[in-house]
Amino acid sequence: MKKLFIFSAIAAVAALFSSCGAPVQPEQLSCNPNPLTVVGGKVNAEITGTFPAKKFAKNAVVIVTPVLKYDGKEALGEPVTYIGEKVKENGKTVNYKKGGTYSQSASFDFVPEMAQSELYLRFEARKGKKAVEIPDVKVADGVNQTSMLVNPKEAKGQVTADKFQRIIQEMQEADILFLIQQANLRDSQLNTQEMKDLKAAIKEADQNEKKAINNLEVSGYASPDGGMDLNTRLADNRQANAQNFLKRVLRQSKVKADIDAKTTAEDWEGFKKAMEESNIQDKEMVLRVLSMYSDPEEREAQIKNLSSVYKTIADEILPALRRSRLILTTDIIGKSDEEIAALAKNDPAALNVEELLYAATLTQDKAEKKAIYEKVTSIYSEDYRGWNNLGMCYIDEANIAEARRCYAKALTIAPNNADVNYNAGVAAMADGDMAKAEEYLGKAAGTSGDLETAMGTFYTMKGDYNKAKGSYGQSHTNNTAVQQILNEDYAGARKTLAAVENPNATTAYLGAIVGARTNDRDAVYSNMKSAVAQDASMKARAQKDIEFAKYMEDSQFLAIIK
Repeated sequence: MKKLFIFSAIAAVAALFSSCGAPVQPEQLSCNPNPLTVVGGKVNAEITGTFPAKKFAKNAVVIVTPVLKYDGKEALGEPVTYIGEKVKENGKTVNYKKGGTYSQSASFDFVPEMAQSELYLRFEARKGKKAVEIPDVKVADGVNQTSMLVNPKEAKGQVTADKFQRIIQEMQEADILFLIQQANLRDSQLNTQEMKDLKAAIKEADQNEKKAINNLEVSGYASPDGGMDLNTRLADNRQANAQNFLKRVLRQSKVKADIDAKTTAEDWEGFKKAMEESNIQDKEMVLRVLSMYSDPEEREAQIKNLSSVYKTIADEILPALRRSRLILTTDIIGKSDEEIAALAKNDPAALNVEELLYAATLTQDKAEKKAIYEKVTSIYSEDYRGWNNLGMCYIDEANIAEARRCYAKALTIAPNNADVNYNAGVAAMADGDMAKAEEYLGKAAGTSGDLETAMGTFYTMKGDYNKAKGSYGQSHTNNTAVQQILNEDYAGARKTLAAVENPNATTAYLGAIVGARTNDRDAVYSNMKSAVAQDASMKARAQKDIEFAKYMEDSQFLAIIK
């Protein structure tokens, strides 16, 4: 119902005014919307009417103030002054002979008690210097608060993950160099510091319970000079001799491990890398030859044609490519879950930041999880993840102020992090700070969080239901259904509510609203029963909810909500 016409009250007051020659209030008043509705946290009304011809005295003044009456309290809107033709005051002039139109806007900050309220017009009137008493006139019922069922926390916050790896790998390498066109092992190459370190690493990996040999590899190479047959034979022999040497090392160390064998007949990749890292004059020319020719023999021929640089290449680059490479890959085995959990509780400083963040994932106890994140923020205060995740704990406790403090700290460390901006935006919405919510969510592109739901919720809370519709996309949440109800898409709301992943009392209550709006009594009864069974506080809400005004004399409905 969009308009309210108040003829009886107007007629009675008009008769009173006519008898005393007093100014009159406007007639045929209507209010849009009626009932009043919460939009973006505001209760707005547009009130219109007419001043009858030849009734508004030329020396009259009428000040009209919208008054929303609720729960024994009053909220006052901005007054508007109307004046007769002879009055020299500020106001809107009403022509005595023709009368005039009346229009006034009203806006009130919504509070829950306004769910049961009435909008009145209050008049302060005088003719000349004589005050005239005019009773308040009701113009609308209110307030429909369905939009307040949108829940900013439905857009779930995003924990920033640890990078903990229980097993990390480290590599140790040693090269055995060979003379040109030779594959025999030389003692000088088998006793280098590099080789001693490799032998020690093999033994350590085998004996240390926190380490394990992942892979042992021997690769034989030949430099890219000479014929392919020769180089293939050299690479194979160099690999075989190095592998036999490594087998002896394993036997002497009493280590059991498999050895992977590989050969590269002409090491063009090694050649290219060495050239790139060298300071050889004209190296760019050599690198261009490598990019222009793919045939090995053509490459070699073209490089040898560069007589000015080839001797330097032969002296400085090629010798290091005549080699066998021994590579040990070791698994470093980190602390067990039990060790990490114990240290997080008793000695958190003994854990690195990744281990401590990981420790929080090992418990479902909310207090314990929060305590771990508090330790992260204390020990590793410059890591934004601890602050962000601690904020999530406060959100779970409905402590929005502390959550926002944590997110603000995280943003000083990582101001452009999408997940932190997303969380800060959701928290700002929960706090009613829509300006900050818009700022943060505008920087949240790329977040792992549900940005679609967050933006849809934001626009619903702002009262921009068309943008909300476009933002929610295909999400199936209570908030999506709220937007659909406000857009009068009841079929869409039914489908959405049926597809909500974890339906709750609000899901059922919204289903009852859809039923009420579409005159489906069975849907009202069944959904309201479900809603109050899950959350008894829904009874009190329903008793004051104007959505169910026509059910307030329905015994079956009243039996559910009483």
